[in-house]
Amino acid sequence: MQVIYEDNHIIIVNKQSGEIVQGDKTGDRPLSDIVKDYIKERYAKPGAVFLGVVHRLDRPVSGLVVFARTSKALARLNKMFAEGEVHKTYWAIVKNTPREPEGTLEHWLVRNEKQNKSYAYDKERPNAKKAILKYKVIGHSDNYTLLEVQLMTGRHHQIRCQLAAMGCPIKGDLKYGAPRSNPDGSISLLSRRVEFIHPVSKEPIVAEAPLPDDTLWQSFR
Repeated sequence: MQVIYEDNHIIIVNKQSGEIVQGDKTGDRPLSDIVKDYIKERYAKPGAVFLGVVHRLDRPVSGLVVFARTSKALARLNKMFAEGEVHKTYWAIVKNTPREPEGTLEHWLVRNEKQNKSYAYDKERPNAKKAILKYKVIGHSDNYTLLEVQLMTGRHHQIRCQLAAMGCPIKGDLKYGAPRSNPDGSISLLSRRVEFIHPVSKEPIVAEAPLPDDTLWQSFR
């Protein structure tokens, strides 16, 4: 586990693809437990360690995850995430180049629980939630394009679904139209940067994840 930032109230770690943030029906050990063990050991804490989960990343996605180390920070971070005061920037490697080098995507997303998948529509429909993101082309390789994505809303599989709807599925994302999976089961989506005002100290916090140790990702350095 790689810690990117920590203080008494928050800890930001770099999640590897394949890790789950919080316990689920798979029974696999979640990142939250690994972080708790780290805190317990590092600070020699007796008894149970408090750790609040304020947001999640999909299992095949890598990059930054913010946890709260105190109940005060948890309550404030939950409010900040809900009110859009935490700015998250993602990098995505996609197969096709968008028609426009930058733009805003707006869709109505309908989540199918059984399939664990979201579907994008141009117009509002029952049970749909509005999804908005901004994207910008920031790099090219021989066969792929690197996009920087900023989320304006936080919906289920939002980036995966909206980029696919634009005709640019994320590399390795079979669920949303990529032709083949990545060898390690990841999808080429990285939670690259997170920026917010510290919930307790009020200092500006900016954290950045390193690029995955993969030839294609490293080619975009």
